[in-house]
Amino acid sequence: MNKKILLISYNFSPEPTGIGKYNGEMMEWLAKNGYECSVLTTYPYYPYWKVQEPYRSNRFGYKTEKLLTSGSNITVYRCPQYVPSVPSGLKRILQEISFFISCSFKLLSLFGNKKFDLVITVAPSFLMGVLGVLCKRVWKAKLLYHIQDLQIEAARDLKMIKSPSLLNALFKLEKFIFKKADHVSSISEGMVSKIQAKAEKEVLFFPNWADTSLFYPIADKQQLKKEFGFAETNKIILYSGGIGEKQGLESILYAARDLRKYSDLKFVICGSGPYKSHLKGMAQNLHLDNVIFYPLQPIEKFNQFLNMADVHLVIQKANASDLVMPSKLTTILAVGGLALITANEGSGLYALSKKYDLSIVVDAENQEALNRGLLQAIMNDNDGITKNARAYAERHLSIDNVMRDFENAVLTQYSEVPALTV
Repeated sequence: MNKKILLISYNFSPEPTGIGKYNGEMMEWLAKNGYECSVLTTYPYYPYWKVQEPYRSNRFGYKTEKLLTSGSNITVYRCPQYVPSVPSGLKRILQEISFFISCSFKLLSLFGNKKFDLVITVAPSFLMGVLGVLCKRVWKAKLLYHIQDLQIEAARDLKMIKSPSLLNALFKLEKFIFKKADHVSSISEGMVSKIQAKAEKEVLFFPNWADTSLFYPIADKQQLKKEFGFAETNKIILYSGGIGEKQGLESILYAARDLRKYSDLKFVICGSGPYKSHLKGMAQNLHLDNVIFYPLQPIEKFNQFLNMADVHLVIQKANASDLVMPSKLTTILAVGGLALITANEGSGLYALSKKYDLSIVVDAENQEALNRGLLQAIMNDNDGITKNARAYAERHLSIDNVMRDFENAVLTQYSEVPALTV
């Protein structure tokens, strides 16, 4: 009998980026490979912070749907949640509580007529781990607690939660989840090390992947630039991803201001998010005619769009570079892109980049260092770095390789297993 798997997360297909993208691809791979898959989620809202069509009219109720994939199907249970159009710390907390409540009611209806062998919960929200523990108890299932983002540390370090007593309570609840989970996993070596120290158990390395057949290098950048409305001689510096207040994306505008004498440099900011209108206003106030804003690109054009860029920006705050592994980086590596990453020495991102010579790395939250790094990226020969990037993606980030390792570690046997290695 095929093993039955339930994923609990508020991000899922058809969200085009971030955790929803990876959750969707993970469950599709598992369904294609013979597992009976179900998902407990909400309606797609990220990165727009607005429920998307055709779900918008049903967003206040529950909905069950079947996603067909290569002869298999995935059962998706969608639950309502509060989605703030302009997220803040408090509003994000309310969002997560609302999904926790609606998801709990749906679980109660499933307990009587469903049974699963493995339950996967994804943090954020770390509260989903509590539901996973409940599922484990009711169904006698195994529990995998997968961490995409060290949410509590991020909330503490970014001053979203300032109360020591509240932070202490959240860390205690997280420790309870660690204790009850059969497997804990995370997406970067730096995060795995941090989680192992506080969980006091082995943590699986389960990285985000890239579809290396869908995303690949294209040699003729000049032609691609023309297709997207640029001159062949332009040097394109691209940021593509979510646009939020806490990422420090203002530094891109300051770099455009400081380097405006280099007339061929064009700074492209592509994506969606609540902070995009603010950045547009800043660009206008600074009179930046070298900054262009693009909407999210359709998947059929995205490989060409990424290949157009001469430099890809991965902007991180100093206190976040060990807490979050940017999902955009995997796709940049897959296309053999030249990534310029802001990460400080001692962080996981810094160590990964230096170990495999994958990118140019500059100090986080240091405008002069970012400007110098951009000039280095534009003026130097970086063919060795871009070749290393593609080679790393092919070896370590292929979805089939990552999911086969996951299958062997978690699904083939239900005993304790050692951490996956890079």
